[in-house]
Amino acid sequence: MRGGTHAGWTACAVIVALAATACGGSGSGSGSADASAVLSSSWGDPQNPLEPANTNEVQGGKVLDMIFRGLMRYDPKTGEAEKMLAEKIESSDAQNFTVTVKKGWTFSNGEKVTAKSFVDAWNYGALVDNKQKNAYFFEYIDGYDKVHPESGKATAKTLSGLKVKDERTFTVKLTQKFSTWPQTLGYAAFAPLPRAFFDDHAAWVAKPVGNGPYAVDSYTKGSVMKLRTWGDYPGEDKAQNGGVDLKVYTDNNAAYTDLQAGNLDLVDDIPAAQLKNVEADLGDRYINQPAGIIQTLAFPFYDKNWGEGKAKLRIGISRAINRKQITEQIYQNTRTPATDWTSPVLGKDGGYQAGLCGEACTYDPAEAKKLIQAGGGLPNGKVTITSNVDTGSHRVWMDAVCNSINNALGKDKACTVVPVGTFADYRNKLGNEEMSGPFRAGWQMDYPLAQNFLQPLYYTNASSNDGKWSNEEFDRIVNAANAENDTAKAVTMFPQAEKILAEKMPAIPLWYQNGSAGYSERLSDVQLNPFSVPVYNEIKVS
Repeated sequence: MRGGTHAGWTACAVIVALAATACGGSGSGSGSADASAVLSSSWGDPQNPLEPANTNEVQGGKVLDMIFRGLMRYDPKTGEAEKMLAEKIESSDAQNFTVTVKKGWTFSNGEKVTAKSFVDAWNYGALVDNKQKNAYFFEYIDGYDKVHPESGKATAKTLSGLKVKDERTFTVKLTQKFSTWPQTLGYAAFAPLPRAFFDDHAAWVAKPVGNGPYAVDSYTKGSVMKLRTWGDYPGEDKAQNGGVDLKVYTDNNAAYTDLQAGNLDLVDDIPAAQLKNVEADLGDRYINQPAGIIQTLAFPFYDKNWGEGKAKLRIGISRAINRKQITEQIYQNTRTPATDWTSPVLGKDGGYQAGLCGEACTYDPAEAKKLIQAGGGLPNGKVTITSNVDTGSHRVWMDAVCNSINNALGKDKACTVVPVGTFADYRNKLGNEEMSGPFRAGWQMDYPLAQNFLQPLYYTNASSNDGKWSNEEFDRIVNAANAENDTAKAVTMFPQAEKILAEKMPAIPLWYQNGSAGYSERLSDVQLNPFSVPVYNEIKVS
């Protein structure tokens, strides 16, 4: 993510292997399970209020996954898209769909979940006036150009392609054939919303109301969000515990220390500094498994020093980074040097193809110096790398990347790190286009599909294209793949788009990331899903 996608081709078979590769995760607590017991887990404040169409980052996404259920859901073990609130999604032409919502579903405030709950939510998400970051999820629905024009004011308030037929049925007309569109509907942007969201928006934002297995009890920014099990939840995936306290940490080393001290039950991001000791510390309470995550450095194309005409400079910096050394020495092989812009967990059927970055991702100090010089040299002889430093051990690897660049160039301080204290502040700086050099743009997949790694980050004006890169040929290939009815053919088209990324280097692939977590002796049945998010509702507490 946690960001938007436009299309979703299921790649279920390739994700099944993820569950088998996990280390730990099935241990038992020290006593019998207590369904009313509350567990605590590390967390970070989300950037925005928890509106489903306005959340495209990991911390907010964790909460949405707990308090909402949509038409589809991605299996926590396999990643397969399965019907959740959808009783049927039918189409005879892959462009016009009829959606039937299951009976018996309500929001936690008692309000029925109906066809209108979805249509109202999607119209709100798409309307440009509401400034929702994931608005573009709805762009394939007819009328999007009227409610969300590229410039100027909206000429319509609702999507013409959405029609409520009765309490449980609505229709969707797309702007083009899109046979696998239903597979996208498990993403949080497509969640239903209750009338309370619209009738008293400020009150809803202060205490969100959803239809998932948990309900928000309270939230103190910078401290803790308390979620409690919703006893009347109608789904089969009911919570096996009494709730989750998401505790805010600005340093994951502090979270790990609290886990060891018995003050925290679950850490879903093991600090790099602890990787040498974690197995000895936690034994089978340590989880380490492949995940659909990639770490990249993106460039600000709104800055003339890094944008158009600077491809050689950008590739030169990529070639100055010793990925193998960093992943081995810092991450103890819980990271793997990246050779493309997606993730190996996708497999061939999901669109992954190793080696697409080619020489541009191969460490070569001599060639790096030549390319940087040919690209006009570093602006004022300097390059800065920026990221938030409150989660993810980002300061550690940024320092290592800068050291690698400095060693390659033979200059001690050519590269320096500019840290940002919190994730929320960092996202705001990105949104305000305040970057003056490469910045962290890692991606955690929303779907197990290559398209999800490419379109949200590199398609023109996509919601997570924070560097503002644009390329007509890249967009054309993505559009063609999205319109392709043959799934097998569609996934073979995305590597063609990646070849353009290798040529232009709008972002440097660094490494593929494993999901990691550690948990206390109180917990059992702990697992990470293929997106590296804890499956909170299945955790048992003793």
